[in-house]
This record gives sequence, structure tokens and C-alpha cells, in this order.
Amino acid sequence: MANTYAQIHIQVVFAVQNRISLIRPEWKDELYKYLTGIVQNHKHKVLAINGMPDHVHLLIGMRPVQSLSELIQQLKGDSSRWINEKKFVEGTFEWQEGYGAFSYGKSQINSVIDYIQNQEEHHRTKPFLDEYK
Repeated sequence: MANTYAQIHIQVVFAVQNRISLIRPEWKDELYKYLTGIVQNHKHKVLAINGMPDHVHLLIGMRPVQSLSELIQQLKGDSSRWINEKKFVEGTFEWQEGYGAFSYGKSQINSVIDYIQNQEEHHRTKPFLDEYK
């Protein structure tokens, strides 16, 4: 599409099957690089990526050339196959069905990037239930 301009920022969150803490510090950076590569191969841009042992957050600058659900299917399917081929876990690694996806305006991007980059601090200081009081 000639002269097409889009500014689509989506934070995606998806979890390990049963929220089991399987993502180990010794290979999480490799996983993040692999996920980033998938996003880039689909002509989108990763603005931030981080997570915890049981889930991953990505902030993606999306181009309107692919549906979000198709991209997530690629991310989860390809990365779980890769994790299993690398034998990073005993047994079979799987992502939980479903995901969270949240859109943001340009003025919110720096705050979302900070939130994603500081996942460990966020989870250390804000127990899950406290967020809903």
C-alpha cells in the first residue's frame, strides 16, 4: 500500500502452561532474541521485551500487514518448538492457551517500556492481588 502510515503499539503477554516457572535465567535472553527475530521476520518491531519465569511481555510496533492473532500463533508455536528442540526443559514446553493484548498511544510508550523492563521489580513490590484492591 503506497503512502500508508500506521502507528500501532501493542503490549502482548503470554504465559507458560499452568503458569509454571520454566523460563530459566540461563536461557531467557536467548528466548527473547528468538522471539524478537520472529517479530522482525514478520516486518514488525519489538520496542521492549522482558518477563518472569512464568510469562513474557512484548511491546510491539505493528505494521498493518498481519493480524495480531496470527503473529501470536507464530510467536508461541515457533518458540515452543525451539525451546523443545534445544531441550531447555525436561519434558515438553508449552505456552498456555490465550494471551493478553493491550494497545497504547504514542504518549504512553515510555511508561509501558519502563513497566516491561522492570518486571522483576514490579512483581517483587506488587503482589498480584494488591493490584485489584
